[in-house]
Amino acid sequence: MIKRQDLEKLEQTSLAPYAVKSGESRKRNHPEKEHPYRTRFQRDRDRVIHSSAFRRLEYKTQVFVYHEGDYYRTRLTHSIEVAQITRSICKSLRLNEDLAEAIALAHDLGHPPFGHNGQDVLNRLMEDHGGFEHNRQSLRIVKLLEKRYPEFDGLNLTWEVLEGISKRYMDPDNPLFAIKGYRYPSLEAQVADFADGIAYNAHDLDDGITSNLLDFGELRRVALWRENEIELDKRYVNLDDKLKKYQIVKNIINDLVTDFLKTTLRNVKRYGVKTADDVRRALGRAGGFSRELRDKNTELKKFLFRHMYTHRKVQRMEFKAELHLSKIFEAYMRNPGLLPGAVLTNERHGPLERRICDYVSGMTDRYAIGEYKKLYMPDQRDEGLL
Repeated sequence: MIKRQDLEKLEQTSLAPYAVKSGESRKRNHPEKEHPYRTRFQRDRDRVIHSSAFRRLEYKTQVFVYHEGDYYRTRLTHSIEVAQITRSICKSLRLNEDLAEAIALAHDLGHPPFGHNGQDVLNRLMEDHGGFEHNRQSLRIVKLLEKRYPEFDGLNLTWEVLEGISKRYMDPDNPLFAIKGYRYPSLEAQVADFADGIAYNAHDLDDGITSNLLDFGELRRVALWRENEIELDKRYVNLDDKLKKYQIVKNIINDLVTDFLKTTLRNVKRYGVKTADDVRRALGRAGGFSRELRDKNTELKKFLFRHMYTHRKVQRMEFKAELHLSKIFEAYMRNPGLLPGAVLTNERHGPLERRICDYVSGMTDRYAIGEYKKLYMPDQRDEGLL
């Protein structure tokens, strides 16, 4: 049997000098006995996968509310796709795949129901009480809200995973903020961050075409799409639109990943990066795109914003989402007795507003829709309540 110590030694010899090694982790807030055959980062990944917040991602919106169709991405499928891209990049760069995968799988745990619109609504509702931001909520979940161990609250993840989840350097909750000279997170965290953007844009293209919000004629104005379609048409004549969509989206992902790999290796040399600490103290972010691909990716983002995220169909869903979350929040504030007892009495988790925010942000789309109906529609029954 391969022991944890064997895996740690293997990391020392097989990973790049600037990769984070599990045996050199800054450990956890609460000391724990090490596992006999799993590294610290492997345990973190497994804790994320088995968390309640991770399971709820199955019914949380990416762009389309869950009942719009079974095909569309949810936060769960998106997180899995981000983890896949992250592992591919890390394997090529000889980075720590287990650490990066744990970050990738945890990066959306704090997302509320109804996508980014849900975040905007909760941030507005919490404006006078500290606001709401999904990265900070992800940290709050893994550090406090998950309850799976008798010895401590949260999942007790390693410092390096918390660093990667936080993302924003100037956020006081970011572990980086406490260490003088640190500017950027580990390269594994940077990979997970860019993989998130790559998956988000490419797969929203896929869902946008499937939902008829986007068409090929409009997409040909976008360089990343146009260039790949031209190359595809040279190889195949009269290719079925469905196959063409899959192939172009796949090739766009490949273009972005390939450029990221090449540019990141150049930046590692440019900034003289030799260790994981050098990555954090570098004068610039080591992970990134070339200027050419960055411009093309920005063009794609702007296109999706204009033609998909602001589309009438999406705006109608966002209007309903805002109505649901606002009214649920309002009902709980007006009558806290409507809350579950565990939420109402658990003052350790902060003032009432923050506890309501925690509860609402943890809802799935389906649960939030059902709760709105139970609160505001007299003919809806509260099953199980006397």
